[in-house]
Amino acid sequence: MLHKMHRLSAIVIACFVFFHLINHLQAVISIKDHIQFMEAFREIYYSPIFENLLMLCVLFQIGSGLYFVKRRWGQRSGFFEKLQAASGAYLAFFLLIHVTAVSYGRYVLTLDTNFYFAAAGLNIHPISAFFYPYYFLAVVAIFSHIACAIHWLSRDSLSLESRNLIGFCFITAGILIGGLIVLSFGGLFYDIEIPANYLNTYQ
Repeated sequence: MLHKMHRLSAIVIACFVFFHLINHLQAVISIKDHIQFMEAFREIYYSPIFENLLMLCVLFQIGSGLYFVKRRWGQRSGFFEKLQAASGAYLAFFLLIHVTAVSYGRYVLTLDTNFYFAAAGLNIHPISAFFYPYYFLAVVAIFSHIACAIHWLSRDSLSLESRNLIGFCFITAGILIGGLIVLSFGGLFYDIEIPANYLNTYQ
């Protein structure tokens, strides 16, 4: 029962994450494209019903995920079983920090948690040394966790070779997309001028 609820909440989160990553990939083009997509997307996920459902799913996912990691600690064998635990643990860590930080920025600091909120940490040294791997590994962990789920769920329908190939394709996609996102937010493709009110959050 707990596994089914974990998967159902994962589906809700995955729907949000899919569009969230598309939103972040708009930053490869320009800041304007990123913010325009975000403002349109917010019409959906800022609705009280969806936002509260998403927060409940995130909290449940963190708790149930850590429970599964602890329960099978030391019992996992094989690359994908171990990766499932590692990626799940990192996602729990990331979600806890990220949701807290965004909520603090939005409700306490009254900032628009848009492109500049995320980009600030990637454009201030030396704290960028934390934020680059922090964001990059989050994207890789998302794709890795999906890869592990597909690897497990397709065990009766696909050969091991096919399952491994699909899994590694997802992981590679995560690496590429994660790299594009952090490099665009870090200012590789164009100059970024962070507004003072976002810079002040790190001073």
